[in-house]
Amino acid sequence: MLQHILALALKELLALIRDPRSRFVLIGPPIAQLLVFGFAATFDLNQAPLAILDQDGGAPARELIARFEGSTNFRVVRRLRHDGEVAPMIDTREALLVLRIGPRFTADVARGAGGQVQVILDGRNSNTAMTALNYAREILIDFNGAWAEGQGQRGAQVRLAIRPWYNPNLESRWFIVPGIVGLLTLVVTLVVTSLSVAREREAGTFDQLLVTPLRPVEILIGKSIPGVLIGLAQGSLIVLLVVFAFGVPLRGSLGALYLGMGLFLLSAVGVGLMISSLAVTQQQGLLGAFLFLVPSVILSGFATPIANMPQAVQLLTYLDPLRYFLIVLRGVFLEGDSYALLLDQYWPMALIGLASLTAAGWLFRHRMH
Repeated sequence: MLQHILALALKELLALIRDPRSRFVLIGPPIAQLLVFGFAATFDLNQAPLAILDQDGGAPARELIARFEGSTNFRVVRRLRHDGEVAPMIDTREALLVLRIGPRFTADVARGAGGQVQVILDGRNSNTAMTALNYAREILIDFNGAWAEGQGQRGAQVRLAIRPWYNPNLESRWFIVPGIVGLLTLVVTLVVTSLSVAREREAGTFDQLLVTPLRPVEILIGKSIPGVLIGLAQGSLIVLLVVFAFGVPLRGSLGALYLGMGLFLLSAVGVGLMISSLAVTQQQGLLGAFLFLVPSVILSGFATPIANMPQAVQLLTYLDPLRYFLIVLRGVFLEGDSYALLLDQYWPMALIGLASLTAAGWLFRHRMH
């Protein structure tokens, strides 16, 4: 029995490796997507275009402007001369925000009344605008403290000391890139397995497979092994790139990571075989894979918090194996989680994998008749 299963698995692997299109799908797109997501998918804001209208010209105004110019979050694109130039800068998107310092800024600061600074934002992208506003607010808070200390004024009695855990520099890439390991592993594994049975039907070799000594359950096991092996290889390659190319720390146990990856791959293979059992052609299998992928990514919490979703939708996320694997990935990478801390994520993936593989076996036997 074992020899027959391994022979079928080897046949599947050779069929994938010998096909140039399959080789490209396994290697090219995942690496390209990792690079695109890793560098482009970030919530941080760097070099945001900033225009400055200084109607004061005093020393406090110059010091404040210098702080904005020295920040890596902003890039001064123009110095404005009058209020009439503000609106065109925002309307044409030449500047994301305009810093306007009024003519009485220095005088108000000198007498302790607090100078007024206006920040005019392009609110068409609310997330970007709020991020830029938070950066500007931090610069103003630092300026207030430094100016009061330099003038011998008594500052605030209570100060807020911030210490971010797990991500000291608050880099959103550290949150996004580990999730890409799960996303790309799911894509590759699902595509490989969803085409396996459909490829046999399309090539006309499905009937030949049925007359072999292999039982249906052995055929399914043989067809699931290549998906698991390819998923492990692909996931390992992406983990290496995440650590060495993007500098994301891997603080936890590799064993805990690979246990989660193995259970996740069983779930993905089960779903892929279900799709493949229903598909008659490879085109149908590929369409079914992407019909599952889109809601799976949306419901996983990859980009948007699950807690912000409606209650009914939150219940659906418990059926998504990617939800649990993302917690495993981010827990191992950033928090250094161990097996015990991730147990609540392991057993749901094991149940989903068992249920999906059982359903795939039933569909496979049902479609044989």
